[in-house]
Amino acid sequence: MAAPDRRGWPLELGPADIEALAGAVAARLAAFEAGRAEAPTTDMEGLGPLLAAAAAPPPEAGRPLEDLLDLVMAGAAKGFDTGGPGFMAYVPSGGIVSSAVAEMLALGLNRYTGIAAAAPVLAGIEAGVIDWCAGLFGLPGPSRGVLVSGGSIANLTATVTARTRRLGDDLAGARLYVSAQGHHSVAKAARVAGLPRDAVRLVPVDRALRMDPDALAAMVAEDRRAGLRPFMAVGTCGTTNTGALDPLPEIAAICRGAGLWLHVDAAYGGFFRLTERGRARTGGVEAADSITLDPHKGLLLPYGTGCVLVRDGDALRDAHRMDATYLQDLTDLGGVPDFADHSAELSREFRGLRAWLPLHLHGVAAFRAVLDESLDLAGHVHDALAQVPGLEVPWRPELSAVGFRVRTDAGVADPDAAGARLLARINASRRVFLSSTVIGGRYTLRVCLLVHRTHRDRVDEAVGIIRDAARAELGARAGVG
Repeated sequence: MAAPDRRGWPLELGPADIEALAGAVAARLAAFEAGRAEAPTTDMEGLGPLLAAAAAPPPEAGRPLEDLLDLVMAGAAKGFDTGGPGFMAYVPSGGIVSSAVAEMLALGLNRYTGIAAAAPVLAGIEAGVIDWCAGLFGLPGPSRGVLVSGGSIANLTATVTARTRRLGDDLAGARLYVSAQGHHSVAKAARVAGLPRDAVRLVPVDRALRMDPDALAAMVAEDRRAGLRPFMAVGTCGTTNTGALDPLPEIAAICRGAGLWLHVDAAYGGFFRLTERGRARTGGVEAADSITLDPHKGLLLPYGTGCVLVRDGDALRDAHRMDATYLQDLTDLGGVPDFADHSAELSREFRGLRAWLPLHLHGVAAFRAVLDESLDLAGHVHDALAQVPGLEVPWRPELSAVGFRVRTDAGVADPDAAGARLLARINASRRVFLSSTVIGGRYTLRVCLLVHRTHRDRVDEAVGIIRDAARAELGARAGVG
């Protein structure tokens, strides 16, 4: 039988067309990856023409693929490369290529996994990833979870679940507690979940920037006496600013005694549980009622891959399930969950493959090695920067983030302003890209290491750049020779 003539139907690609299209993209991606180490960490030059080209409306007839790829790759070179070896800002995302290949396959298959009956084996693949994650924290069989777009939606899903289980439909007087170093997405989640702004209470931290359990207990008791309704506390397993780890066993004990739902935001620190040091440092996460994870951080996956786990799977389902008569003919597969019943999404991506394929292809040991290396490199950066005149490194890293700042006795009129100038000098190298924050009212620079392409050679180069920038900015005033 002759092959069908698809010339009048350009959206119906034949096998040769698919291979050519994917091959052209793969060639560009391979070239991008090969040049990543020497590419600038940030580039904002020449944006005007590229932005204009990007904003152009689509034509009535198609354009050559190579022209389109030229624009995409030129655009990808602008901004900053969050997966490059010199990117040490915020909390990086490695974006391993094997996950990108899995995503291409998942999007090409375009199978719907929100309802298990639509693609039972593929939904089972995603469920297997979630079960593996739950196992890292010793969550029991009744637990459930769902892959979402990131930590923000994971925190929202957990907040809605806790709100439903602890408060029902009456939100009057609700109170949620999170450390002053907790992620801002917690307060946003509370707001989106219908809680007023004053429902979120910030708990003070100790010198190590960890939540103060005594302060938490006092605040809960105070609110109860005032007739308010404490229902949830959020512990952080790896703050964004410094990777600080809240004292989760103590927080868990307070929550048990007060009847609070304990949610742990482990978006940054959760997957360090794969390492021996990480397990030792993150004890207490296993006591959580719900946990946020970001595989696009600790598992190096592409952006858009988050996870929420809930100890009581029925609580997650009860908070999100809605009946729809047009779905009444679907078969209930029992052991494979309907993810639409566990999150706000009905239409959703098949996110499981982007995690499942790399984990099974490379093996868990490969990811553990990267996390262990990140811990080693962070300790090395801390020790090296502690020797730079004019700088102080106040907190020993518990994970892979190192905060440092200009000393108040560095001989400059405004140490915070000097810190901002120091960051500009460092990033101007275009070999390393750092970010800043404010801790305790002080301007603080950050190094965060969580990219599988970053190794000791690039870290030593970064330390040298920081040292030279400090010498140029602070000079003899900081005692630099």
